[in-house]
Amino acid sequence: MTTDQFISFFKEELFIPELKATTKTEALHELVVKLVEAGHVKNDRVILGTILQREALGSTGIGKGVAIPHCRSLAVGNMQIAVGISPEGIPFDSRDKKDVHLIILVMAPPIEDRDQYLPMLGRLCELLNQTKLRNKLLQATDYQAFIQLIYGE
Repeated sequence: MTTDQFISFFKEELFIPELKATTKTEALHELVVKLVEAGHVKNDRVILGTILQREALGSTGIGKGVAIPHCRSLAVGNMQIAVGISPEGIPFDSRDKKDVHLIILVMAPPIEDRDQYLPMLGRLCELLNQTKLRNKLLQATDYQAFIQLIYGE
Protein backbone atom coordinates (compact mmCIF):
# COMPACT_ATOMS: atom_id res chain seq x y z
CA MET A 1 0.00 0.00 0.00
CA THR A 2 1.57 3.27 -1.13
CA THR A 3 1.46 6.40 1.02
CA ASP A 4 -1.08 7.97 -1.36
CA GLN A 5 -3.32 4.89 -1.16
CA PHE A 6 -2.95 4.85 2.63
CA ILE A 7 -3.81 8.54 2.99
CA SER A 8 -6.76 8.27 0.60
CA PHE A 9 -8.73 6.50 3.35
CA PHE A 10 -8.50 9.49 5.70
CA LYS A 11 -11.21 12.12 5.24
CA GLU A 12 -11.54 15.55 6.77
CA GLU A 13 -15.21 15.01 7.64
CA LEU A 14 -14.17 11.97 9.69
CA PHE A 15 -11.55 13.81 11.76
CA ILE A 16 -12.38 15.06 15.28
CA PRO A 17 -9.55 17.24 16.67
CA GLU A 18 -11.10 17.42 20.15
CA LEU A 19 -13.22 14.50 21.27
CA LYS A 20 -15.78 15.47 23.90
CA ALA A 21 -16.01 11.90 25.21
CA THR A 22 -14.72 10.92 28.64
CA THR A 23 -15.24 7.16 28.33
CA LYS A 24 -14.31 4.50 25.79
CA THR A 25 -17.93 3.89 24.77
CA GLU A 26 -18.63 7.62 24.39
CA ALA A 27 -15.51 8.05 22.25
CA LEU A 28 -16.43 5.14 19.99
CA HIS A 29 -19.98 6.49 19.68
CA GLU A 30 -18.68 9.97 18.80
CA LEU A 31 -16.58 8.50 15.99
CA VAL A 32 -19.45 6.35 14.73
CA VAL A 33 -21.77 9.37 14.68
CA LYS A 34 -19.25 11.09 12.37
CA LEU A 35 -19.47 8.11 10.01
CA VAL A 36 -23.28 8.34 10.03
CA GLU A 37 -23.31 12.13 9.53
CA ALA A 38 -20.94 11.77 6.57
CA GLY A 39 -23.24 9.15 5.03
CA HIS A 40 -20.73 6.29 5.22
CA VAL A 41 -22.92 4.12 7.45
CA LYS A 42 -26.65 4.16 8.11
CA ASN A 43 -27.13 2.76 11.59
CA ASP A 44 -24.94 3.93 14.45
CA ARG A 45 -26.34 1.32 16.88
CA VAL A 46 -25.39 -1.63 14.66
CA ILE A 47 -21.88 -0.29 14.10
CA LEU A 48 -21.33 0.66 17.75
CA GLY A 49 -22.57 -2.78 18.83
CA THR A 50 -20.13 -4.47 16.48
CA ILE A 51 -17.23 -2.35 17.71
CA LEU A 52 -18.10 -2.96 21.35
CA GLN A 53 -18.30 -6.72 20.68
CA ARG A 54 -14.79 -6.51 19.23
CA GLU A 55 -13.60 -4.55 22.27
CA ALA A 56 -15.05 -7.25 24.55
CA LEU A 57 -12.60 -9.70 22.96
CA GLY A 58 -9.70 -7.49 24.02
CA SER A 59 -9.00 -3.79 24.14
CA THR A 60 -7.67 -2.18 20.99
CA GLY A 61 -5.82 0.32 23.17
CA ILE A 62 -2.33 -0.60 21.98
CA GLY A 63 -0.55 1.60 24.52
CA LYS A 64 1.45 4.82 24.36
CA GLY A 65 -1.74 6.88 24.19
CA VAL A 66 -3.13 5.16 21.08
CA ALA A 67 -6.13 2.95 20.28
CA ILE A 68 -7.01 1.39 16.93
CA PRO A 69 -10.52 0.00 17.32
CA HIS A 70 -11.38 -2.05 14.26
CA CYS A 71 -13.96 -4.48 12.94
CA ARG A 72 -15.58 -5.87 9.84
CA SER A 73 -19.28 -5.31 9.27
CA LEU A 74 -21.89 -5.64 6.55
CA ALA A 75 -23.02 -2.15 7.59
CA VAL A 76 -20.16 -0.55 5.62
CA GLY A 77 -19.72 -0.79 1.86
CA ASN A 78 -15.99 -0.08 1.85
CA MET A 79 -13.22 0.59 4.34
CA GLN A 80 -13.78 3.67 6.48
CA ILE A 81 -11.46 5.41 8.93
CA ALA A 82 -12.46 7.96 11.56
CA VAL A 83 -9.88 9.73 13.70
CA GLY A 84 -10.37 11.37 17.09
CA ILE A 85 -7.94 13.18 19.35
CA SER A 86 -8.53 13.66 23.07
CA PRO A 87 -6.15 16.17 24.62
CA GLU A 88 -7.35 15.15 28.12
CA GLY A 89 -7.14 11.41 27.48
CA ILE A 90 -9.74 8.66 27.81
CA PRO A 91 -9.51 5.46 29.88
CA PHE A 92 -9.49 2.69 27.25
CA ASP A 93 -8.31 -0.45 29.06
CA SER A 94 -5.02 -0.09 27.19
CA ARG A 95 -2.23 -2.62 27.57
CA ASP A 96 -0.08 -0.10 29.40
CA LYS A 97 -3.06 1.08 31.53
CA LYS A 98 -2.56 4.67 30.30
CA ASP A 99 -5.26 6.92 28.89
CA VAL A 100 -5.70 7.12 25.14
CA HIS A 101 -5.28 10.42 23.28
CA LEU A 102 -5.44 9.24 19.66
CA ILE A 103 -8.17 6.90 18.40
CA ILE A 104 -8.20 5.64 14.83
CA LEU A 105 -11.36 3.65 14.09
CA VAL A 106 -11.06 1.29 11.11
CA MET A 107 -14.11 -0.45 9.66
CA ALA A 108 -14.35 -2.65 6.59
CA PRO A 109 -16.87 -4.99 5.00
CA PRO A 110 -16.35 -8.73 5.58
CA ILE A 111 -15.11 -9.19 2.01
CA GLU A 112 -13.14 -6.52 0.13
CA ASP A 113 -12.10 -6.48 -3.50
CA ARG A 114 -8.59 -5.26 -2.73
CA ASP A 115 -8.20 -6.81 0.74
CA GLN A 116 -6.80 -3.62 2.32
CA TYR A 117 -8.08 -4.02 5.89
CA LEU A 118 -5.15 -5.99 7.33
CA PRO A 119 -2.49 -3.99 5.44
CA MET A 120 -4.12 -0.80 6.79
CA LEU A 121 -4.00 -2.06 10.38
CA GLY A 122 -0.38 -3.12 9.89
CA ARG A 123 0.61 0.25 8.44
CA LEU A 124 -1.11 2.12 11.28
CA CYS A 125 0.70 0.05 13.90
CA GLU A 126 3.98 0.59 12.08
CA LEU A 127 3.52 4.37 11.94
CA LEU A 128 2.23 4.72 15.48
CA ASN A 129 5.19 2.76 16.82
CA GLN A 130 7.43 5.66 15.79
CA THR A 131 7.68 7.74 18.97
CA LYS A 132 8.45 11.05 17.26
CA LEU A 133 5.61 10.76 14.73
CA ARG A 134 3.14 9.49 17.32
CA ASN A 135 3.86 12.41 19.62
CA LYS A 136 3.40 14.89 16.77
CA LEU A 137 0.13 13.27 15.68
CA LEU A 138 -1.16 13.60 19.23
CA GLN A 139 -0.58 17.34 18.94
CA ALA A 140 -2.35 17.75 15.58
CA THR A 141 -5.02 20.42 15.94
CA ASP A 142 -6.63 19.96 12.53
CA TYR A 143 -6.94 17.52 9.66
CA GLN A 144 -4.36 19.21 7.42
CA ALA A 145 -1.69 19.07 10.14
CA PHE A 146 -2.51 15.40 10.77
CA ILE A 147 -2.22 14.44 7.08
CA GLN A 148 0.97 16.47 6.59
CA LEU A 149 2.58 14.54 9.44
CA ILE A 150 1.63 11.22 7.82
CA TYR A 151 2.96 12.40 4.45
CA GLY A 152 6.21 13.39 6.15
CA GLU A 153 6.51 10.02 7.87
